[in-house]
Amino acid sequence: MEYDGGLSGQGVTMTQKTKSRLRIAGVAALLVAVAAAVYLGFTQGRVEATETAEPKDATGTAEGDAPATVPVEVTVVTTGPVASYLSATANLVPEDEVRVLAEAEGRVASLAVEEGDRVARGQVLASLVRDEAEIALAKARVRERNAEQALERARGTMDKGLISREEFDRLSMEHEVARQEVAEAEWRLSRTVIRAPFAGVVTERMITAGQHLQPGDQAFAVADFDPLIARIYLPEKDVLALEPGREVRIVLAADPTQRVAGRIRQISPVVDTATGTVKLTVEAVDPPPALRPGAFVSVQIVREQRQAAVLLPRESVIRELRTAHVFITDGEIAEKRPVTLGLEEGEVIEAVSGVTAGEKVIVAGQGGLKPGAKVRVL
Repeated sequence: MEYDGGLSGQGVTMTQKTKSRLRIAGVAALLVAVAAAVYLGFTQGRVEATETAEPKDATGTAEGDAPATVPVEVTVVTTGPVASYLSATANLVPEDEVRVLAEAEGRVASLAVEEGDRVARGQVLASLVRDEAEIALAKARVRERNAEQALERARGTMDKGLISREEFDRLSMEHEVARQEVAEAEWRLSRTVIRAPFAGVVTERMITAGQHLQPGDQAFAVADFDPLIARIYLPEKDVLALEPGREVRIVLAADPTQRVAGRIRQISPVVDTATGTVKLTVEAVDPPPALRPGAFVSVQIVREQRQAAVLLPRESVIRELRTAHVFITDGEIAEKRPVTLGLEEGEVIEAVSGVTAGEKVIVAGQGGLKPGAKVRVL
């Protein structure tokens, strides 16, 4: 029948699709099995390689290999003097330094000195045009001579009773006024010359030839470099043990190798209520020429001193939060040593405990060292 034949054809078609699906599933399963086998083999190989690898020691070097050495630089621990200081900064300034002002009006005729010149007291620094002042002086002298002659004639006639006493007194007064006018004219003429107020060095020239000056205009700065002083300010508690005459050390900030002896010359008798500090005036003793006025310096006053302290180079000390240590070496092995630090001065630090003089301390290369590490001294 037509109906039965149709069902039979459909059954054949369903069987073929099922077989195709089964073949695909089989291929997929085979691929998964192969991948799993490859993964297991790779993992097992890594485990075996790890198990057969040569074990390493605490330094990270395989057993049987020579441990790596660390190159370092060393220096010998020494003994010597060390001190702690009260320190303050200031500028060295001349004690006597003034601005020389023009005292007369006029045009600058000539300059006699330049910056850096050493001058004596009263030496001419510059001159103004003098013509007007000289004319005024000549007129005053003429009036003085006329008044003097009139007074002399009056004396002769006064004795003969030819003039009154009042007339003679008037002529005497005119003569005195004329004398004072001459003195004033001479003074004004002298003001046309600008002179050094004291012996020193010209540190600045503010005028030029031909410039017109008014009284009070600044012309030169003159300073006396002997002595040079520094004014420092210290807390009141630090000043209690100090007294004038105490020696200090002055260090040039631009070149710390330049050190000059000094002394405390004055201690202020009052405390600054705003800051709680006391002013000290420090004087440099025999400063070298390299120490210029105005130089920025550090003034150091010895507070505590030890003559035979065990000294460590500053670069050898490794500081931690509350402790410090160094590395000592015999030339082959680095040994970590905790140290107790004392006074510090410049590039050295006192070791109160932890090391002794003569031991070799590592000053470079110790940053990554471990205790017991092998080192090679450069």
